[in-house]
Amino acid sequence: MKISADAMLFDNDGTLVSSMESVLRCWTQWAGEHGITAEVFAEVELHGRPANDIIGDLLPADRVARARARIDELEVEDVPGGVKLLPGTAELLESLPAERWAVVTSANRRLAEARLAEVDIRPRTLITADDITRGKPDPEPFLLAAERLGVDPARCVVFEDAPAGLAAARAAGMRTVALTTTMSRDELIADVVVEDLSAVSARAVDGGVEITAGV
Repeated sequence: MKISADAMLFDNDGTLVSSMESVLRCWTQWAGEHGITAEVFAEVELHGRPANDIIGDLLPADRVARARARIDELEVEDVPGGVKLLPGTAELLESLPAERWAVVTSANRRLAEARLAEVDIRPRTLITADDITRGKPDPEPFLLAAERLGVDPARCVVFEDAPAGLAAARAAGMRTVALTTTMSRDELIADVVVEDLSAVSARAVDGGVEITAGV
């Protein structure tokens, strides 16, 4: 499928990079430290959600701030060796002008920058949980990215692997490309579904980008 757009917006974890082993390792340790049983922890969706939302599902409000500081500490410490590029990421980003793409992640800025730096990705525009008041599935993160890039949201294409992120992109009026890097195809609602970014190519044209996704 060919898509004409002004900007490409990428989720990070599960889209550009894989950090799931690190995420599970850190959150499992965190849950144990906070007395959360494996059964209760297994019921909470971790992927694609801000940490405060996850913690809020598990602990009383008066414990969230300290618990958040602890998971931030664990995840940043685990970055070395805990992050790897997913197929197609490097090639796709290298083909794009810096002003035509952004990373939009549910991680806070410290963690997002650490994970991206670990695999030598340095976006000019990075939207993190620290920049917004409402995280995915709310459209705020993607709308802010479009604003920072100076483009119409309707002319953005979002690349996501999580239902919450795809829902946020749809709510922002953006087109969507889903990746089956962490979830099955039947769990993802998008304009196009591909295995990973190796199935996507793009070239700069007349101030925008022409994207080819899938067959």
